[in-house]
Amino acid sequence: MKTQQLAMFPLGMVVFPHQVTGLCIFESRYKKMLDDISSSNQFGTCLIERGPEVGGGDQRTSVGTIVQILGKHCLSDGKTLIMVEGISCVEVATWLSDDPYPRAVAKERCCDDVSVDGTLLKSTESAVRALRTLQSEVMADQCVKTNCEMDADPWVRSWQLCSMTPMSVLDQFKVLSLSNPNDRLRLLAEICCERYGDYQRMLATDVTSPPFV
Repeated sequence: MKTQQLAMFPLGMVVFPHQVTGLCIFESRYKKMLDDISSSNQFGTCLIERGPEVGGGDQRTSVGTIVQILGKHCLSDGKTLIMVEGISCVEVATWLSDDPYPRAVAKERCCDDVSVDGTLLKSTESAVRALRTLQSEVMADQCVKTNCEMDADPWVRSWQLCSMTPMSVLDQFKVLSLSNPNDRLRLLAEICCERYGDYQRMLATDVTSPPFV
């Protein structure tokens, strides 16, 4: 497996491979990080297990995702908005000093060399879409539409389903941590089944707060 030193940006969320998301950079240490990685425009992300997202002193998971910066926009207040796309999973071998920003020696975490089960992929996608449809009924004003063009490649498509599934951050990390794509799809289907019941109960009792955090 390829090992490399990465600039790391710990987050209170999980970024999956092939997921596109926006991030806001406002701490001086991460502004320096952006300058230092300008040649590659890549850095690592990982989930914060415990502690604040701002200022340091947090505890971090050892499994994360390398992301590629697709674009950036500097605001008048000094903040920088960046759009990133998940590239691949990594596993942190050693955390280095946080001076001037979090860094780690990480190795590429390859997925299991198995074929994606086409039937499982199709059924899980149906479960994800059904859950998102119900979610839009429960939280019409809060549910964000995903205009994601699904990839024909089963590997990519399975990761896209991960980013589309409404679930808790803990479940996101459990899904990311699985190296077998079929295990990920099975777990997604289970999560969809549980959340579907949650949303049905919310709809029946006219509750509009998310059933998970």
